[in-house]
Amino acid sequence: MFIFAVLLVAVCAEGSDYYELLGVSREATTREIRQAFKKLALTMHPDKNPGDSSAHDKFLKVNRAYEVLKDEDLRKKYDKYGEKGLDEQQGGRYESWNYYRYDFGIYDDDLEIITLDSGDFEAAVNSGEIWFINFYFPRCSHCHQLAPTWREFAKEMDGVIRIGAVNCGDNNHLCRRKGINSYPSLYIYRAGQKPEKFTGERNKDNLVRFSMQFITTAVTELWQGNVFAEIENAFSSGLGWLITFCSDIGDCLEPRTRQKLAGMLDGLVKVGWMDCTIQQQLCDSFQVTSGATALFPPGSAVDKQGSILWLKTLDSREIYNQVIDHLPDLELLTSDSFKKKLAHHRWLISFTFSDRSASSEYKKLQSFLRIDHIQVGRVDCLADSELCQSLYIHKPCVAVFKGLGIHDFEIHHGKDVLYNIVGFARDSVRAHVTTLRPDNFPSNRKEPWLVDFFAPWCPPCRALLPELRKASIQLAGQMRFGTLDCTIHHDLCSTYNIQAYPTTVVFNGSSVHEYEGHHSADGILEFIQDLVDPSVVVLDASSFKEKVKGRAEGQTWAVDFYAPWCGPCQAMMPEWRRMARV
Repeated sequence: MFIFAVLLVAVCAEGSDYYELLGVSREATTREIRQAFKKLALTMHPDKNPGDSSAHDKFLKVNRAYEVLKDEDLRKKYDKYGEKGLDEQQGGRYESWNYYRYDFGIYDDDLEIITLDSGDFEAAVNSGEIWFINFYFPRCSHCHQLAPTWREFAKEMDGVIRIGAVNCGDNNHLCRRKGINSYPSLYIYRAGQKPEKFTGERNKDNLVRFSMQFITTAVTELWQGNVFAEIENAFSSGLGWLITFCSDIGDCLEPRTRQKLAGMLDGLVKVGWMDCTIQQQLCDSFQVTSGATALFPPGSAVDKQGSILWLKTLDSREIYNQVIDHLPDLELLTSDSFKKKLAHHRWLISFTFSDRSASSEYKKLQSFLRIDHIQVGRVDCLADSELCQSLYIHKPCVAVFKGLGIHDFEIHHGKDVLYNIVGFARDSVRAHVTTLRPDNFPSNRKEPWLVDFFAPWCPPCRALLPELRKASIQLAGQMRFGTLDCTIHHDLCSTYNIQAYPTTVVFNGSSVHEYEGHHSADGILEFIQDLVDPSVVVLDASSFKEKVKGRAEGQTWAVDFYAPWCGPCQAMMPEWRRMARV
């Protein structure tokens, strides 16, 4: 008889604080960590300090801190176990000063270019927006030659499509998975469709022409035979019209600008144009005598003073901002309407804590989520403080309510950007993960629960949340899933001795089991399968003496001595369970 077991080797360790070395907070994003390290590298590098014999050792410490904190798995181990949880060789090599000055983080300071990594790539390209992504390698000379052009192109197309960049030096697995084998590689991504590679000459005009062909929203030519029917149909659907009138005098929007705006305002406003040199009488009826552009909101009319917004610019971004600002805000829900509205319908709710509403970009959420039958609204927590307090919502956030009442909801903890919120909303309504509070915490429930104790500032925690949603779909009806924010519910987390994030625990009646494997949906599923039908005996000093040392004649034990901070130990754990089952 062969019996498999594991024995925990407890180790305690202390070390210098990596966050302090880099001068960042524990909540810092990967981009902030990279930017902080680059600043230090440019001043502390031994190449810049030839007379300082300690420069090498000082920079090694900073480099090690960066190598650990930029990696989600290593960062989690460091947060939980300190330096003892890490490979001693981590960060032992560094590059020349020139590398950090010229090759490191090419697009980190460009606001129009979104640097994507393994954690948010899929959510971005599947959000419903069009993405044009530059896969590059830091040491690639062609990548550096393209960089100024890519920046100009990003400014030109800002708001029309999303412009992204992926550093294949830092995200090697992602780039290989996407079939990237040369740099730079430029691809257009649209949700549900095959990526399209750009193969032309890499100049700004070619890049703009290539990307514009994917904006397929119609720009309608309006004339006497269709104008009133088109306007009436749009108004009845709650959509306004952005119309540019073209004449011999004055300015109207050029065709490319019209097409850009049609893409930027898709689902919010119809875009059309009128040729006043042919339709002069029709233009006169709109009180237009020269080239002009105007927004006609639903219900507006020429004879209703102030109902039409006349635009004084030809810049697509400026027009977009003015139109978005002029559109009605998200539907306001109050204490009286909240419970009734959310009883049977799925909602994405923005909770705000100021006189100003949430980002005007949120107005686009309804058009993205209409196909998913998710309604979008907002709650003013200054006016309805009791409602927000009852939900333990103390700061601005976005949450999905799943149509099962006001207490079954999940709060979004990702980036406050449109593509991330849209991806979260779609995943959340399909999954079965609930935001937990003291009043619904499953401490005495009969049904099994998996609870993720986390902190929103912790990158490994944010990376785990999509995996929990995947696992909850696989185990629907067998296990409930919940998340508890330890930055809000300190006492509850202290009750369960939570010392690091994320800590994932299965509550099964009176039994409590902490998950220590790889934080993925597959790893969680295997762990739960093993709880239902254990293949590995967990030993402590007492049971080791009783069962292993005192084993019966002919009985053989295979024992894995491990430490929870040890990466190879965690990697082997699911294999150990699989072997035991075999």
